Amino acid sequence: MPRPGQRSPAGQPQARLCRRHHRVDPADQDPAGATPVSRASLQADLANAQARNTRLIARIQQLETRLSEALGEQAWRESGLGGPADVEELQRMITRLEQQAIDLTASLEERGAELEAAREANRLLTRALNQRE
Repeated sequence: MPRPGQRSPAGQPQARLCRRHHRVDPADQDPAGATPVSRASLQADLANAQARNTRLIARIQQLETRLSEALGEQAWRESGLGGPADVEELQRMITRLEQQAIDLTASLEERGAELEAAREANRLLTRALNQRE
């Protein structure tokens, strides 16, 4: 902060700026009789507006990032590249496929047993035919 007598960043002498903060120039008053506006209050309003602008910019960037992520996830799911989000449906599908594998294995074993029985019957018949001759 500049010392008294030095110029402030805005170019005003510091002592003069301090005097203006607490008094209202009659020329600054609204002719309609509204509340007078001081330079200090205008500067405070400006500082508040700039701070609010900074907060809004940060919030907008945060929302843009969230929107971008959401749209990216949606595009990923719709493209078929991403996995389905419904874990319960996947669990049901796994259970159904496991049961199908068990059923197919049992069916294969049953057909294998039938095939072995048919081969044994064929051997017996072939032996019986060969013994007759």
